[in-house]
Amino acid sequence: MNSVIQKATRIIIKVGSSLVTNDGRGLDHSAIARWASQIAGLRGLGKEVVLVSSGAIAEGMLRLGFEQRPTDIHELQACAAVGQMGLAQIYETSFRAHQLGTAQVLLTHADLADRERYLNARSTLTTLLRLGVVPIINENDTVVTDEIKFGDNDTLGALVANLIEADALIILTDQQGLYSADPRKDPSATLIQHGRAGDAALEAMAGGAGSSLGRGGMLTKILAAKRAAKSGAHTVIAYGRENEVLARLAGGEAIGTELAAQTGHLTARKQWMADHLHTAGQVVLDAGAVQKLTGEGKSLLPIGVVEVKGEFGRGAVITCVSADGVPVARGLSNYTSAETRRIMRKPSSEIEAILGFVEGQELIHRDNLVLV
Repeated sequence: MNSVIQKATRIIIKVGSSLVTNDGRGLDHSAIARWASQIAGLRGLGKEVVLVSSGAIAEGMLRLGFEQRPTDIHELQACAAVGQMGLAQIYETSFRAHQLGTAQVLLTHADLADRERYLNARSTLTTLLRLGVVPIINENDTVVTDEIKFGDNDTLGALVANLIEADALIILTDQQGLYSADPRKDPSATLIQHGRAGDAALEAMAGGAGSSLGRGGMLTKILAAKRAAKSGAHTVIAYGRENEVLARLAGGEAIGTELAAQTGHLTARKQWMADHLHTAGQVVLDAGAVQKLTGEGKSLLPIGVVEVKGEFGRGAVITCVSADGVPVARGLSNYTSAETRRIMRKPSSEIEAILGFVEGQELIHRDNLVLV
């Protein structure tokens, strides 16, 4: 089976902290130069490439003399600010050697949660690609807090894949791919070469964080593949130090673990809603409403809501959960949280009498709702 990268025309490549910083010993100039050379080769094949790179905090730790990853948020932000300078410099130098320009793009979850900023980010990235530039993306760790973080760059890579409707996501890591068990503990563990993105069995195989430098692990990569698949992007998890790994994948060679997407592209607005990591609030649904949404593709009516959590305004993206707290869907609310509390458990015919107006018969119309 040939690698899905061979046919992909728009690719997101994510490299982790341990690879970029040579396991914390400092920015690995030779490795970055090799990736730049291979990406130049991909560009020569007519492929558009966006690079999502970790390493800013790890490089900043080294420059500022931290022996362990700080826990204080302001020290982490300082490390990110210092490290990002070195990261941008080495990427610019490496790509210039191949007559390729680069652009630094720092994103936060707020950039993707706000509809206008989401569209602006999308337009900027697609314009850079059209101009032949390689965008280098990282989370803006200098300003974010734990409450609004993407959490790891595996997730960020998947969100960028969804943002610009990429065909594939390549996650380069310090592991060969996903194994049936932890190969460091179980010598009988075997490499999973092919799988389906979103398969719960794969999540069960993945363990915790893989290194002390990064925040991710194999599980975050499996979940990133699941997220990327929502927009139809396939994912390959491969060893970043494999010789000519990107060139060989583009040539059709199957390397590492390939997780295929099973669904096509969502519409742009529904993709934006699906990509919210943090929503404004929640509504708890009864079993009948859950069935209407998941089994029949219906809109959410106020009568199906049993509880409202958090505060939100009209037009906010909210999460719909079942009675046991399992997320079911996300959508744009026609009513504020206060208004929803007044009309929940009531038939739609009573909305006007209760509120004095009708914004819609539905709390969330099916056209503004996406299952999760």
